[in-house]
Formats: sequence, C-alpha cells, structure tokens
Amino acid sequence: MKSNLIYITLIVFFSFHQISAQEEDEGEELKIVTEEVAVKKKKKEKKFKPYEPLAPARAAFYSAILPGLGQLNNGDYWKVPIVYAALGTTIYFYSENSRVYNRLRDVYKKRISGVDAADLDFSDFSDDQLISLQTSFRKDREGFLLGTVAIYLANIIEANVAAHLRQYNISEDLTFKPKLNFNEFNARPSYGVSLNYSF
Repeated sequence: MKSNLIYITLIVFFSFHQISAQEEDEGEELKIVTEEVAVKKKKKEKKFKPYEPLAPARAAFYSAILPGLGQLNNGDYWKVPIVYAALGTTIYFYSENSRVYNRLRDVYKKRISGVDAADLDFSDFSDDQLISLQTSFRKDREGFLLGTVAIYLANIIEANVAAHLRQYNISEDLTFKPKLNFNEFNARPSYGVSLNYSF
C-alpha cells in the first residue's frame, strides 16, 4: 500500500511538472511569434526616401563627365571596377592595334620608296600580305574604338536606369499572385489572378 502511494505521488508530481513545462514552451512560442510579428511590422514601416525626379539625370551627367562617377552617386561601388576594366580593355586593344597598324604602314611606305627590305621589321612578308595585315589591324582598331564608345554610353545608361530603379517603390504590400481555385460543383479548376493591397 505504501509503495502504491509512492508511485501515485511520483506520477502526479511528474504529470504536473510536464504540464507546467508545456505551458512554459507555449509561452516561449507565443513570445517568439509576437517578436516575429513585430519585426515584420518594422519592415513594413520602413520609410522610403522621397522621390527625386532629377536623380537619374544627375547620375547620367556624372557618368558622362567621368565614367563610374554616376555609379558612385547611386551607391553601386562594386560597378566602378567593372566600368574601368571594360574601358581599359577596349582602350588597350585599340592602342595595340593602332601601334601595329602604324608599324605595318611605315614598313610598306619604306618598301615603296625603295629602302632595303632586309633592314625592315616585316621583311618576310610580301607587299600584298602587308596590305592585308594593315586592313585587318585597321578594322580591329576601329572595332575596339566603337567598343570603347559603346561601353562609355552603356556606363551612362546604366547609371541612369539604376537611379530610376533605386527610387522604385518595392513593397510587400503590393503583391501579384496567380491563384488556382476549384469549382465546388464540378471540381474543375478555375484560373484567375488576384491583386492584393494590404494596409
């Protein structure tokens, strides 16, 4: 009888302990959920900067003056090395093609004027090959010049577009969700789109 009483006491003690532990867990879960709701509300209350209509024009102007300056104005610091790497690459290849083209042209002019071909750099090439090489390097030089201009213009356009998009209001309040509903009478799906705005 005494042992049964001890067992009953232990069972009652552990059951109350377990109930109180569950209540504490539920209290902690409730606390975590309320904290998450508070964080979401703070994110919703995030204040947006006022719209500046001249910001895109300013960024484009800065990039036109000095490539990469518009990206700095927008706060896109990581884009500046990309702009200068692209411009530097095209300028380098333009200058190399220009240098080789000028050397080929000078050698060809000296050959025509009667200078001894053994003393010249491209003595192994015929006159037709020199003309063909000059044409090839001139085309490459012009292509890299156009590439430099294209990258310069792309730099200006990118700064302008990035400044526009930086001011675009992206909020979780505006949502666009495709929705699939089932018809209650014939159980066929009905397609639709819903546009939700939450305050």
